[in-house]
Amino acid sequence: MNLTRRAILRGAGTAVATPFLASWRPARAAAAGAPPLRMAIYTVSGGTVLEHWKPATAGPLKNLPSILAPLERFKDRLLLVSGLSQGGTATGCAHATCARLHLSCGGAESVDQAAARLAGGDTLLPSLEFGLTNHQTKFAYRDGAAVPFEMNPHLVFERMFRGRPPIVPDWNARRVDAAREVRASARPDTVEQSVLDTVLEQARDLRAGLGAADRHTLDEYLDSLRSVERRLAFMASRQRDEADPTRRAAVPEFPPKSHHGDYTNPWMVWRNPEMHAEYIRVMSDLLVLAFQTDTTRVVTAALGEDNALFPGVVTAGNEFQAHALQHNGNASGGQQPNADAREACRQIHAWYTGLFAETVAKLAAIPEGEGTLLDHCMILYTSYMADGGHGLADYPTLLVGGGRGTLKPGRHLAFPVGTPVANLYVEMLDRLGSGGKPFGDSHTAERRAFGGRLPGLV
Repeated sequence: MNLTRRAILRGAGTAVATPFLASWRPARAAAAGAPPLRMAIYTVSGGTVLEHWKPATAGPLKNLPSILAPLERFKDRLLLVSGLSQGGTATGCAHATCARLHLSCGGAESVDQAAARLAGGDTLLPSLEFGLTNHQTKFAYRDGAAVPFEMNPHLVFERMFRGRPPIVPDWNARRVDAAREVRASARPDTVEQSVLDTVLEQARDLRAGLGAADRHTLDEYLDSLRSVERRLAFMASRQRDEADPTRRAAVPEFPPKSHHGDYTNPWMVWRNPEMHAEYIRVMSDLLVLAFQTDTTRVVTAALGEDNALFPGVVTAGNEFQAHALQHNGNASGGQQPNADAREACRQIHAWYTGLFAETVAKLAAIPEGEGTLLDHCMILYTSYMADGGHGLADYPTLLVGGGRGTLKPGRHLAFPVGTPVANLYVEMLDRLGSGGKPFGDSHTAERRAFGGRLPGLV
């Protein structure tokens, strides 16, 4: 029987109502019964103090530098990568330039949005972007346009869970063979048996007689049918899960009650380290909850701010504003950095790491599958500048988590300074199913290296 346009359209009308077939899951998805990979980017304010971040030697992590010391008990979950750099020069508004390069490496799409394209089809939200914003440092980009960050944790929580309770997926129940049993038991004349089975079988014969352009068009059409079917069936399966009260996630009290008042006023957060810390903890809880409930598998959390004040955190000198300290502690033009300012920057970044360590501890404490939630995460802890002087060379780069077995942590990997940051993003996206495609300037940077890849992560 020939595959006609009428047959295809008739198939489309039925396919969108049929059940999800686990055998259609793309290669990027988790193996049967195993939790999926989650990716987070946790980025803080401008730069770091390299001598207190980067170990003196490559190889196994021993005593962590002082900025990373709060992560000491998770040393075997850390993969520290040094030498990665951005190309170009920070000109004009240097903060805006560094922010634009940070996750995009000169391209029109940031790595988090590329990850959302790969993994977002299997979750309620393709990605989440939240944190502090001064409307100058914009990190996430889609088709060249900045993706807005949500600062208000109340609105983030509402977006995640409006109209539905938080539930924890039962990964052991998601078995391919069980799905096949359901599929095999369905009668051919019911909507449970996807008409795409018949259409695809006929399409194999038809494709042989089509030109390349027509084959491409046909494949795109059939893929779109699969996508609609997967999405509708996914929503139906989530509704069934949410009906089971035993699957409810334990959540912090949301909206959070703050003795400081309004989270939506950035100056309330920036000028008070106590409120700043509380804000970071609330947002970090949302990150953990988003991953635990499989609401999304991609989160970008911008939780540092150059305008912030750090009285009480900074004990060196008389200056407390991060921006002033960054410049005074990273003098340019051969000038000697101010020692007190540089120590103050070290204290600020150690403070950020201490709060990040609390997030890591929460992920490590949640059992999932045969391991923990942290085992199934790939978290990049970094900054949008290499140093507070708008530096673009040797970024602070720390990968945290097991990456579902695709990372070998507990080490310091030292690459030649100038190795493109984009090479790391190629590796991260490859673990989500990109096939190692180039990203940003991974293949075009002046100091391109390693064929656009980053060897030795596993």
